[in-house]
Amino acid sequence: MHKITIIGSGNVGSTIAYTLTVSGLSSEIVMIDINNEKALGETLDIRQGVSFCSPCSIYAGSYQDAKNSDIVIITSGIARKPGQTRLELAQTNIDVLKSIIPEITRYAPDAVYLLVSNPVDILTYVFCKRSGIPEERIIGSGTILDTARLRACLSEYYSISQNNVHAYVLGEHGDSSFIPWSLANISNVPIEECHKSFLSKNNILPELDYKEVENYVKKSGARVIERKGATFYAVSISVCHICKCLLSRMDSTMTVSTMMHGEYGIDDVCLSTLNTVGNKGIRHKVLLPLNDNEIKLLQNSAQTLKEIIKNTKI
Repeated sequence: MHKITIIGSGNVGSTIAYTLTVSGLSSEIVMIDINNEKALGETLDIRQGVSFCSPCSIYAGSYQDAKNSDIVIITSGIARKPGQTRLELAQTNIDVLKSIIPEITRYAPDAVYLLVSNPVDILTYVFCKRSGIPEERIIGSGTILDTARLRACLSEYYSISQNNVHAYVLGEHGDSSFIPWSLANISNVPIEECHKSFLSKNNILPELDYKEVENYVKKSGARVIERKGATFYAVSISVCHICKCLLSRMDSTMTVSTMMHGEYGIDDVCLSTLNTVGNKGIRHKVLLPLNDNEIKLLQNSAQTLKEIIKNTKI
């Protein structure tokens, strides 16, 4: 029996609620939104299909209803508009989060907190600094979505299951993110060798264009927003994967945003590196054997985020 509270009933919050219900991960889901009518409508719509899913009580509620939650997912804030960067959202959504923190932590002090709103790294940092919740129970969805987009791209290129693709996006969930290509592989074949090992039907497979792949990953969100106005399916699936790992007894590694304490020479900022996630939160960081250039790229990403933090009121 697991209870999950979702703050925010917009496209992302409601899709997460739907995905959690269909997946059977939670037996109780509470949706909280300043627009209570919207939350009531979303939960009613989902609840009317629950007879075909695992039993789940889903309803709109208040902060007090979050009591005894295992996980609290925060999706509230202003959505990114076409042409707008994630970091341009910073101060507005920081202020929204600051108003939420004392209300939710009062009733769910033992929950794991999962930040999804953008800019997610900045908001994860704010939550760490202002909530009083232990850092191991504060997770930003970070680059888990970017990593999923990368694996989808490589999977399509080599016509192979995404389960066989092992590659990560690290750093900020935004423009300063990067791919540590030195670690990327498909079924233990280093990515630079794959064009020779994974032969196409006519035995001709061009070498991978790294820049093209990096551009695809970084621009994917903006392209979806241009075409349909918002992104919410892939991020919801990614968030539900994090929830599954948090609720299970088997630890799993993933790229999520957490507070840094000297790893790779980075301190006092939240960004995505590889972490082991298990029951009740972050178990530990996995220190990847990055090369010197990749460490510099990670440090650059940290500095980019620190500049934003320095210019906002947290």
